[in-house]
Formats: sequence, C-alpha cells, structure tokens
Amino acid sequence: MRALLRRLVRDPSGSMTILSLYFLAGLLAVSALAIDFAYLLAARNQLQVAADAAAHAAIYYRETNPSSDAKLKAVELAQHAMPASEYGTVLRAEDVEFGHWDYATRTFTPDPYSLDAVRVRPGRTAARGNAVSAHLFKMVGEPFWDLAAQAVFVGFRPHCFREGFVGEDVVDVQSNNGFQDGFCIHSNRYVSVNSNNTWEAGTIVSMPDSSEVDLPRSGFETNEGLQAALRNGQYRLRILNKLERIHDDLYLASGSYLPNYVSGSAPIILSSKKLGTTDFLPGRVHRVTCSGQSVTIEAGSVLQYVVMVTDCPVKFGQGVTLEDAVIFTRSTDDKSVYAASSLQIGKNDNCATGGGAQIITYGGMDVPSDLRFFGGQVIAKGPVSFSANAGGIQGASIVSGSTISGTSNMTMGFCDNGMEDNFEAPYYRLAY
Repeated sequence: MRALLRRLVRDPSGSMTILSLYFLAGLLAVSALAIDFAYLLAARNQLQVAADAAAHAAIYYRETNPSSDAKLKAVELAQHAMPASEYGTVLRAEDVEFGHWDYATRTFTPDPYSLDAVRVRPGRTAARGNAVSAHLFKMVGEPFWDLAAQAVFVGFRPHCFREGFVGEDVVDVQSNNGFQDGFCIHSNRYVSVNSNNTWEAGTIVSMPDSSEVDLPRSGFETNEGLQAALRNGQYRLRILNKLERIHDDLYLASGSYLPNYVSGSAPIILSSKKLGTTDFLPGRVHRVTCSGQSVTIEAGSVLQYVVMVTDCPVKFGQGVTLEDAVIFTRSTDDKSVYAASSLQIGKNDNCATGGGAQIITYGGMDVPSDLRFFGGQVIAKGPVSFSANAGGIQGASIVSGSTISGTSNMTMGFCDNGMEDNFEAPYYRLAY
C-alpha cells in the first residue's frame, strides 16, 4: 500500500489538468470583464444616439414653432428613445441649452434667446438615480457606473441659397456668361451649360453627381474654370415649405417674416388692377385680390418700402424698380410673374447693406429681356426663365421648385451684403 501511495505522489500525469482549470478560470474572468465593458460601451452609444436625436429635435422645433417649448420636445424625444420606466430620467429640461457654437475653439456659449445652436447633455448617473448596473465589475467594488453624453447641433444657411441659382430640376445657362468668385449654381438633377463661359476660382457648380453635368462637345475647353468648380451635393429646398407661413405673415402684416421697414399697421386694400408708384404707401402692406385677372405695375414705377400680397398674376411694365420691397403672389401660372423688360430687383447701390427686394410666387416667372439683380431674390415653386443685362447682376438669389433657365451674356457676381432681407430656411448639422 505504501508503495502505491509513493507512486501516486511521484506520478506527474494529471498536473496539467489542474493548471488548465486555473487558466480557464482566468479566461472566464477576462471574458466576463470584456462582456461588462461591451455592455457599458453599448449603453454609452445608446445614450449618445438619444442625445443626437434630442438636440436635432430641439433646434428644429424651436425654429418651426417659436412660441412652443423646444426643450420639452427634446425631453419627449429622449424619453421615447429611452423610456423612463427602463432607463430612468436620462434627459431633463435643464440639460437642454440654446446658445452659440464656435467652430474655431469648439466651445459652446449658452444664450437662452439664440436660434443658432443647441447643446444637449443626457446622462445615466447615480445623482439621477439611473446609473448603469454592471455585473462582474461588482467583484472589484464598482457595481454602478455613471455615463454621460453630449450633442451640439447648429443651424446654418447654405451658401448657394444666399447668392446663387438653386433649382429642384435642371438649371440651364447658355453662352458667354461670367461667374465671379463666390457665386453658386446648384441643381438637384443636373446643371446644363453651353460654350464660352468663365468660372472664376471660388465659384461652385453642384449637383448630386457632378459627372452628369451637361456640356457641349467642346466640354471643359470652352468653359474655363468649370471643372474646378464642380461639386457633388443635394439640398432639400426647405424654403419652399415655408411659403405659406411667409404669406400669412405678410398678409396679416405681423410676424417674424414681415420686413422691418413695414410699420405693422392694418394692410391697405387696393381695388385697381393697374398700379403705379403713387398707389403704394411706404411702410405698409398692400393686398390685391382678383378673379381670373392680372395686376399690372405700370412702366417706370419705383416701389420702395412696400409689400404687395395678391392671388393674381403680376405683370411688370418696362423699367420697374423694386427697392426694399416684397411682391408675393399665390398664382400658380407658369408665368405668374412676367416683365416686359428692364425689371430691376433691388437697389443699385454697389452691394451696400439694405436695399434688397424679393419676389415670391406659387407659380413661375418669365423675364425675356434685361432682368437686373442688385441684392434681389426670387423664390418660385414653378420654372424661372430670364435674361440678364451684362454686368447687371450684383447679389442675386433664385430658388425654384422646377427649372431655372438663363440666357447669354450675363455677369453673375457675389455681393455678400445687401441680401439681409432674403427669406431663408435654416439647415442643421451635428457640430459635436
């Protein structure tokens, strides 16, 4: 018996089994820690997704519903993504701040009256009573973990909508045109150009697929600078969805879209369908209603500091000038706005601040001869067709829900100033 025991003690077989058990235990422990870490990482990502969605909801809702509490909308969305019954209160109203974002320093400055940016900071923490429960980390004295996230959304105005031509359908420009630094042409379908156009450095020509730009056989050889100007991109024409709200503000002479040169007094009702300079009172809104008729602005008229709202097609006589003026028609005709020649939109003030003018239509616009922009804007749901005087475009914005067609011998420049009264819709992007 003693000999048998001595042999068992000295026999090394089976020792690796015991060592393997130690290795297995260690491997299981590391695997469990990895699972815990992955669980915490997933919880953090879930919180970040909720932060991103809530921030976007807050800034969008504040812009579209300025009288409502956008903070509560952000909290509502966060609770929908992470119900309180399961995750506790991940976002509170005080976790939502409006303010300004500095891209250079990547810092956020709170400002409760700002529409520029919003910061949202949800969390699952012990202080909120909803810290994330770990499993194996309990063994090292860390049963609960605090997690936090942050999202900053900012509003911006795309460059092309401030000065440039933007069309939902084809944007077509012909020959012998000059496009100066800063000017932009965009189509959500494709851009078509003819020959002998010049595109300065800094111009932009964009469409969803820039390889689909429509060119003559001579291609880029007769469109100097075009190849460098091409960009890929697509925009939702959000301003078209705001036309009803713009109309109501102008029609009622009250609201955020009413130009500051209007006093806000009761609108003036005009019964005549043939109007001139003296029919308009500066600082007031004018309504013109007609059935199956059109309203004509007499040749040579100068409309300053006035708004006209109508459901009629509008015809401009030769040489009409709009300065600090808005013309809005709900007519849906393809030529709901028509000018014989020499229509000037905006004040010829060498790109000085102010003096801009806007034409808005539910239909289209056609100016067959000598259209001039000086800090002017056209917004149309329908097609826009025009000819411009060489050297006469300084500060031009056209947005069409259809096609834009421009002819030859135009110089399209970029002002930067004088476009302050443009009707715009903000776009949003995640900054942090």
